Amino acid sequence: HRNRKGRGPFRAPLYSDQISRPRHRGGHGGGGGGPGPRSRLQDDDGDVTMVEGPQDSGIPFGKKYDKDWLLSSLQSVCSIKAPICQIYHTDGNKAQFYVEDSTTANALFKVSRKITDKDGYKVIHIICNVTVIMNSCPPPALIHTDLKAADLEHLKQCMAKRFDGSQQALDLNNIRVDPDLVSQNIEVTLNRRNSMLAVIKIIEENIPELICLNLSNNRLYRLDDLADIVNKVPNLKILNLSHNELKTERELDKLKGLKLVELSLEGNPLSGHYKNQADYVSAVRERFPKLLKLDGHVLPPPIGFDLEVAPATLPPCKASYFCSEEIKNIILCFLQQYYSIYDSGDRQPLLDAYHDGAAFSLSIPFTLQNASNLGEYQKDCRNIRRMKDDPTTRFRLIKHTRLNVVAFLNELPKTQHDIASLIVDVNTYTATLLAFTVSGVFKETDGKSRDSFRAFSRVFIAVPAGNAGLCIVNDELFVRNATTEEIRRAFVAPAPTPSSSPVPTLSAPQQEMLAAFSLMSGMNLEWSQKCLQDNDWDFDRAAQIFTGLKVHQWFTRINEEFIYKT
Repeated sequence: HRNRKGRGPFRAPLYSDQISRPRHRGGHGGGGGGPGPRSRLQDDDGDVTMVEGPQDSGIPFGKKYDKDWLLSSLQSVCSIKAPICQIYHTDGNKAQFYVEDSTTANALFKVSRKITDKDGYKVIHIICNVTVIMNSCPPPALIHTDLKAADLEHLKQCMAKRFDGSQQALDLNNIRVDPDLVSQNIEVTLNRRNSMLAVIKIIEENIPELICLNLSNNRLYRLDDLADIVNKVPNLKILNLSHNELKTERELDKLKGLKLVELSLEGNPLSGHYKNQADYVSAVRERFPKLLKLDGHVLPPPIGFDLEVAPATLPPCKASYFCSEEIKNIILCFLQQYYSIYDSGDRQPLLDAYHDGAAFSLSIPFTLQNASNLGEYQKDCRNIRRMKDDPTTRFRLIKHTRLNVVAFLNELPKTQHDIASLIVDVNTYTATLLAFTVSGVFKETDGKSRDSFRAFSRVFIAVPAGNAGLCIVNDELFVRNATTEEIRRAFVAPAPTPSSSPVPTLSAPQQEMLAAFSLMSGMNLEWSQKCLQDNDWDFDRAAQIFTGLKVHQWFTRINEEFIYKT
């Protein structure tokens, strides 16, 4: 029948003649064009190299045949005895079906022309994705349709029969041929995404504490769809993947989050890739370091330091950090005095806070969107990113000497600082130097940006200077726009005080001691009481500490009446 032309479903030039004609070099064949790319690969006597994974197979003009007759005829002459067809449908006049691996596809290819229909014509079977490139082929979209609700319920009942509650173990070995599913014509093939996801969903919703899972004999050639089990079944410890079609250990990377203690991979191509057992164990243990048994064999104890150690707990975050209570009081007192003058109408008295050789610099964020509404600060901004190649300007924008510093401060917008928002971190503290960073929020009270909220960070470096108190030698100010949360929290909390403890009622002896200490130290009653309280009202110890540390040298005299008696 091969030489008949114009009769039957197969017109000779399309398939029959092209396959039966001998191949000729130069691209010419007898009576027609050269062999097509498919005829060069189709050989009834030899194998063809298929892509690994799903294969799409078809019968040209196969729509005319009865489905059951066609599939049973193919099955009868095919070397593969397992069911060959996964999904059957027609595309135009072509009958098309889906097989799940290259072995089945190759076997089907060999039976082309070995079936004769009732009219005496040979049935030609083609493999649609024949290729010489070894690569995974995703299933067609048709396979990805979800199982029907009724099918899911049957699958759930089937899984329930296979579940051992005493062991928290689920046996899904060769589930595609389970009689309960086959009798209902339900196809559950776990190398299809829809089937695997349905199984994982049922596990997650009904047995999330599952410990042991058997997925052997399910023709799994990749584990992409099983990867969801890492998060949805976190207690899984025993996994059986034996007698599947996993070809490389890289598939195991998709399950690395599981804390497996037992794994079975025997019967998979990947287990035969290693020259010795040690390399095989090492490759698997690289993915599952807690593994104790592989393919039924107890493994030697792992070498490493993978003991379960509770994560270190970080200490609680502190709003501010001070070296000591004394330094805390000094800095808080200084900040209250400094910003009370800074926020006043006249900043000139700040001259007393700065050293003769003091230096000051200002910067704002580098990004233009932030700088657009910080215009009054932009012209004097010394952001290094903006002028990294301009050393002259960098030097010019530093304000030198206290006169220039305070004069520049007077040019900045009038402000009101939220003292309660201040966060202080002491960076360096020695007998001759105190460096600390102050962060907080302020509001502008005049000019174009009136009522605008800003956040700032300021680094003060100060030194004691004889009886002059605390002198600032370096002042770096960074200003940015306040965040919504910073604005919401601004000006709602009470400001901190040098002493956070309440002042108790004093007894008569304590009042006498307080008056004597105030007279001796020269401090006002409030600070004299604070010093005595810190030393448990021990007059001699308080006097010794006061004299030894020379606390009076650290207190600023910007607003002298704040502490010292006039």
